[in-house]
Formats: sequence, C-alpha cells, structure tokens
Amino acid sequence: MALGLPPRGAVKTPTPKGRRLRLLSDVGLELILPVSAVTLWWTLSSGSTSTYFPPLSESVSALKRVWLFSHFLSDAVPSLLHLATGLGIALVIGVAAGFVLGLVPFLADAFSPVLEFARATPGVALVPAALLLFGIGAEMQVSLITYGTVWPILLNTVDGVRSVDTVVRDVATSYRLRRRDRLLRVVLPAASPQIIAGVRTALSIGITVIVFSEMAGSTNGIGYRILHASREFAIAEMWAGMLFLGIVGYLVNIAFRGLENYLLRWHRGMQRLERR
Repeated sequence: MALGLPPRGAVKTPTPKGRRLRLLSDVGLELILPVSAVTLWWTLSSGSTSTYFPPLSESVSALKRVWLFSHFLSDAVPSLLHLATGLGIALVIGVAAGFVLGLVPFLADAFSPVLEFARATPGVALVPAALLLFGIGAEMQVSLITYGTVWPILLNTVDGVRSVDTVVRDVATSYRLRRRDRLLRVVLPAASPQIIAGVRTALSIGITVIVFSEMAGSTNGIGYRILHASREFAIAEMWAGMLFLGIVGYLVNIAFRGLENYLLRWHRGMQRLERR
C-alpha cells in the first residue's frame, strides 16, 4: 500500500460542505425538467387565442386568485384532511392484517382469492355504491380512500414480514425474547422498508381516489372545484385547479420522502456499510 493512501475499500465521510453541495446538485437535477417544461409551456402559449388552451400566464393568475386566496381553506384543506384520515386508517388496517397474514401462512393462502379479488377492484369503481351507502360527504370519501389505499400497504407488509431473515428470527428466539418484543424490535424494523414502499404507492392512489370521489359526489374539495370550473366554462380556473393538484402532489411527495429518510435512516446506514 502506498504511503499516505487510505486502505482499499475505505470510504471518506462527506464533510458538511460536501453534503450541502450534493443536496444542491440533487435539487438542481430534480428541477431541470419541470422548469424547462414550464418555460416551454409559457412561451408556446403566450400568444394563444384558443378558448380551451389559454396562456399559462392566465392559469397562473387564476391559480393565485382562486387557490391561494379564495378556496384554499374551503376546498384544499378538506381534501388533504380526508386523504390523511383515509390513509391513516388504511395504514393501521394494512399493517395489522399484513402482520397476521405474514406470520400465519395458511391464513394468507386461505384469504388469497378474496384479497386478489378486492385488490383488482379499484376504489373509484365503488363510487356509486359508496354514494348509496354513505351519501355525499366526508364519510364516502374517507371510506373510498381507505379501500383504495389499504391493498398496497397490506400486501407489502405481508411480503416484508415473510422476508425477515430466518437467522434473525432464530437469534431472537434463542435469546427468548417475548413475542411482543420480537414483533416490535425484530419483525417490524425488518419489514419497514417494504411497508414504507407500500405507503408511497398508496399515497398516489389516495390522491387519485379523493379527486375522483369529489368530482362524483361532493360539495367542496379540489376535484369538485375543478369540475365546477369546467361546468361554468371557466377554463383558466380549470387549468389552475389541475396545476394546483400537481403542486400539492409534488409537495406531499417531498414531505413523505423526508419522513421516509428519517424513519429509514438506519436502513440507509446499513446499505452504505454493505457497499463498503
């Protein structure tokens, strides 16, 4: 080994300045395509005289007027609350049922046909039935979001529980850990990466379900406001609603990524150690 060189395989710990530079680089790469698309859209639509495709400047003006000042509290906040409530209920049901099915294989085999049937039925297809059962309102929307988002969480939890290393299970048994400790300290952390992946998938499904349910049966919400603008032939406001929905989805995804990095920081550390 040459004098002054680090051992082969050694990895330098990044300095705070290096981490900041890498963060700025990642953010820059992530913004290149959206900024380019918005710039191109703004330029190409600047002289538009079409009723159905107004200039982007008009849609942005409607976005500020409608969603930042007039209807944020009355429409955006209820949609986000319903999404959070439905996703929270789905998380509790999906993780609990996923643990049971993952730990008891014969139950998973017995329930497999029912689960596959229910998973293949999208939540938006149940809007007419939900309207009959719950009527127009929050209960209908939360129930549809719960139904639509529970399946990816449940199935990912089952796979995560089943994929726990048998050596880890044997070590926990040899140390005579109580069942509760084995579940909370061994199985749950080992399955958490796949559970988080299921929640990420469920989040995108939940946004789709909430918008569709609001369009079909609601008196407020983001989906209702977009449909109302279309019916009133307020085209700029309609496009503004879709822009606002995309922005909300992007911000929710960023917030979830931050939560994911915090919850799985130990997992990232183990992956870095394995790469060394």
